[in-house]
Amino acid sequence: MDHILTRNHVQVTGNGTQSMIFAPGFGCDQNVWNLVAKAFEDDYRIILFDYVGSGNSDILAYDPLKYSTLEGYAQDVLDVCQALHVKDAVFVGHSVGSMIGMLASIQQPELFSHLIMVGPSPCYLNDPPLYTGGFERKDLLGLIDMMEKNYIGWAHMFAPTVIGNLDQPELTQDLVNRFCSTDPIIARQFAKATFFADNREDLKKVSVPSLILQCSDDFIAPPAVGQYVHQHIHNSTLKSIEVTGHCPHMSHPDETVQCIDDYLNQFSR
Repeated sequence: MDHILTRNHVQVTGNGTQSMIFAPGFGCDQNVWNLVAKAFEDDYRIILFDYVGSGNSDILAYDPLKYSTLEGYAQDVLDVCQALHVKDAVFVGHSVGSMIGMLASIQQPELFSHLIMVGPSPCYLNDPPLYTGGFERKDLLGLIDMMEKNYIGWAHMFAPTVIGNLDQPELTQDLVNRFCSTDPIIARQFAKATFFADNREDLKKVSVPSLILQCSDDFIAPPAVGQYVHQHIHNSTLKSIEVTGHCPHMSHPDETVQCIDDYLNQFSR
């Protein structure tokens, strides 16, 4: 099992017995969770990992076919759980990481006690009149095309949209650096798997209690998307956090920690 831990650059810290797994969003590595994860180290066994092709993962393990869909990434989560003998873990996922954790939980729900979804979106494409994902197909195709033609330019254009906090330019630059540290071909394939996925039908298959943490002003996953996820996942809780942007774990870590803590404390009384 050591090859799995190396493949995904798995790091385990913390003093608790129950595991808490943190999954990054698109284009990010495990370090985006540092401030949030640290707050839970006293009470949980913290598990951080990188997607294959990102961060310090084993890039030689990258398989274009496997990682052409989110199911390939979900399988890696299950592999990590098996390697570390995980049961009843709290899974905290950001953006597409939420969907990856959701898919893993559908396959093996016994591995997870709760799903914490930060800015989740089951489908980024608008599908009128019943669903507003936030993007038109031509916009997403343009995004992918720009990644192919001018990856550095794409990174500098897309990062401010994701962060959404102009008063924190250091976060935007941090995200640009993370984007630029990823192989452009792998990043583009992950973008296709992320932005053209449609997991709306999977929401009703979720049996694990879930928290949807929705930013009040989020261009990438608008509030209507959070409402949709909440309406279609049984036993879910929707919490709106009054912040701007798509990455509250980076821009507002204290508020993010408080929301997660408040939710989990309901189940430990």
